[in-house]
Amino acid sequence: MDIEGLALHETMETHELLNFKTVSLLKSKLMQGICFDNDLKALMAKDVKQSIHDINELMNFYKQSQLFQ
Repeated sequence: MDIEGLALHETMETHELLNFKTVSLLKSKLMQGICFDNDLKALMAKDVKQSIHDINELMNFYKQSQLFQ
């Protein structure tokens, strides 16, 4: 099965997910600097790592959009 690309509504949903994950990443990264609890810092670091992975994965889908072809 050949992948032709994302439809317009799929592109918009992917864009929304990318925006959400980016804002979440920035929030977790900033909160790490003002957090004093080591367990919470570790949890936020894990969230940052997972968010970066998710953003990279979403970018692969976003690049399949018909807007970029």
